[in-house]
Amino acid sequence: MPRFSVIVPAYQVQAYLHECMASVLEQSFTDLELIAVDDCSPDACGAIIDEFAAADPRVRAVHLKENVGLGRARNAGMRYATGDYLIFLDGDDTLTPDALRAIADRVKETGDPDVLVYDYARTFWSGETVRNVQAGQLTENAPAPFTLDDRPGLLKVLMVVWNKAYRREFIAGEGFAFPPGYYEDTPWTSPVLMAAGTIATLDRVCVHYRQRRRGNILGTVSSKHFDIFDQYDRVFAHLDAHPELAHWRPVLFRRMVDHLSAVFLKRDRVPRGSRALFLRKARAHYVRYRVPAADLPSENRLRHALVRLGSHPTYRALWAAVRLQRGVTRLTGALARTLRTAALRLHYKLQLRLPVRADQAVFTSHGGRGHGCNPGALESAFRTYAPDVRTAWIARPEFHHTIPTATRRLTPGTAAYWTALARSKYLVNNADFDPRLVKRPGQILVQTQHGTPLKHMGLDLQERPAAARGTDFTHLLRDADQWDYCLSANRHSTLVWERVFPSGYTTLEYGQPRNDVFQQAGSADVARLRENLGIPEGAVAVLYAPTHRDYRSTQRTALDLERVLRQLGPRFVLLARAHHAYGAPLVRSAGRLIDVSDHPSVESLCLASDALITDYSSLMFDYAGLDRPIVIHADDWEAYEAARGTYFDLRAFPPGAVARSEDELIDIFATGHWRGSRSTQLRSAFRDRFCPYDDGHAAERVVRRVVLGEMAGLPAVVPPTDRHPVPSAADRSPSTPLTTVPTPAGQAPCL
Repeated sequence: MPRFSVIVPAYQVQAYLHECMASVLEQSFTDLELIAVDDCSPDACGAIIDEFAAADPRVRAVHLKENVGLGRARNAGMRYATGDYLIFLDGDDTLTPDALRAIADRVKETGDPDVLVYDYARTFWSGETVRNVQAGQLTENAPAPFTLDDRPGLLKVLMVVWNKAYRREFIAGEGFAFPPGYYEDTPWTSPVLMAAGTIATLDRVCVHYRQRRRGNILGTVSSKHFDIFDQYDRVFAHLDAHPELAHWRPVLFRRMVDHLSAVFLKRDRVPRGSRALFLRKARAHYVRYRVPAADLPSENRLRHALVRLGSHPTYRALWAAVRLQRGVTRLTGALARTLRTAALRLHYKLQLRLPVRADQAVFTSHGGRGHGCNPGALESAFRTYAPDVRTAWIARPEFHHTIPTATRRLTPGTAAYWTALARSKYLVNNADFDPRLVKRPGQILVQTQHGTPLKHMGLDLQERPAAARGTDFTHLLRDADQWDYCLSANRHSTLVWERVFPSGYTTLEYGQPRNDVFQQAGSADVARLRENLGIPEGAVAVLYAPTHRDYRSTQRTALDLERVLRQLGPRFVLLARAHHAYGAPLVRSAGRLIDVSDHPSVESLCLASDALITDYSSLMFDYAGLDRPIVIHADDWEAYEAARGTYFDLRAFPPGAVARSEDELIDIFATGHWRGSRSTQLRSAFRDRFCPYDDGHAAERVVRRVVLGEMAGLPAVVPPTDRHPVPSAADRSPSTPLTTVPTPAGQAPCL
């Protein structure tokens, strides 16, 4: 008897079925049977199922003699199921890697509940992945198992069958089966949850729900959408047959009205000529199953009014009024924006006529993000070594909390912002300033850059269209012409910057100001940072920080971080940081896997960690100055180099061990090679080449040269051999055993 019976109905999904079935059979948890039901599909679905069945004894092929629809095809699959739990998966969707192992672990942990509800993410043809908006309902930070009365919010999750695992004996004992029709999930989901004596949740995306560009059944204009009325008749008939469930009637009534209005309002559902009839039937259902008005939710009164009235002419009149109101609102908003823009332009022109203020400096980083990087280190150094200069920081409002209290906060596009750009003597940035900036005589613009370049930059991107993505190289050079100083961390950077940004600026080869903290921090700072991040005492914290991929339309991690963490063992903690261009975290924090994508300071993360895993991120050049282990994961070097271009072969001159696959990466840690003598030698040579000036005084040298005008007498550079960066918390000899990290209460151990 297998643990899971995975039932996959298939009808006209030949383009997706192979991926669907492979996602089941390639799971790391193998105690399963796959029952694939060919619903008399006219395409190649049946042949694909037979091919899988011939190759894998876990696959059972079921061929129906006539097309019976999705629900009855699932019923056919259930008749052959022998597993402890039933899992349904549509033929165009997929299981995520290790999903069944996570489900099995959670089922065991919660005492074999009747139903386990897990999460899903919508995957679009464009490559975008969006997690379920109701993911918060699946929290595991509550007693489990439970009943629906304990967690009624579960009814807010999408009413589908394939985001749950069902104990087969429970389903058989209650006699549940799928009805025919378009909306067959509706009379299954709610009654099953209500009948379940024990329910548990798994806060993990286990299913990728494919959003097909065309061909989705529910996204097809058809009179079959009237099936929704029959399905809700079945739902309320179930309530009538079970008086003990009467208290759920108001909840299901609200769900019905919301569902009916959603189907009506979507233009790709009900045919134009049938819309009036649909509304009349919706009104009939409203009257038949209504509850007292006091039970209606205030936030959906308009939708409820639409269904309650059931009048298509009234709906059209309301819709015309709404469109008119929206049009007036857009016109009013556009006029207001035009007037505001004109006023700000006039304000900026007036400020440009006023004197430059020698005692003011304005800073920004990464297009308005928070206080940090090289500009952040220089802003702090300005306040220390040039206290007469008042500093201001430009950032979007959501990043204002990162700005020191002694520094003025500026929001892009405001009058104060334009005043600062027009009047401040010092302008400091690691990217481009506003293209409307007019650099005046007497102003000094410092371009700090944001790391040592491994990938091609500037004019070198002219032959890399995938990476350039429409870069205006004329604007790029015009921007470089405004620079007075360009910071450089090493000779390699100097040669690159002066070639790819050719202009008349002065290069200051002084080191990276943002790395000064590596030489200035102490062990107490490291301990405090680790405590704030939730790193257990005695753990080995590994920072994983991948870079952006120009050749991918969507950004995703190349590593299965949960698997890596299981293989590394309980003494390790992974800090996962997404590149700021990702727009989403790599993981959800859970136990020893901690998402640090939103942490305002990558330097603090470096200090808190004991080792770095990266691919081609410039962070490796900074981290080398800490003299802590670095492991390179270069699984797609050829593709990355072809799309972006690189200045040297990282595999030939790495800062530590190099893994070309996930298994190699795991092996590097398992054998101790990550911190072995060879890795130490590689890191030393890398540090000597790329960190010659990162001695803790880079920012001071810049301020003394740019602001105080000192040409001689700048702080002498401390040789790398004489530097003493703060050691990591787990800095010990390889022979010393490392502490096992305790599993937090209420969580299963990750082994």
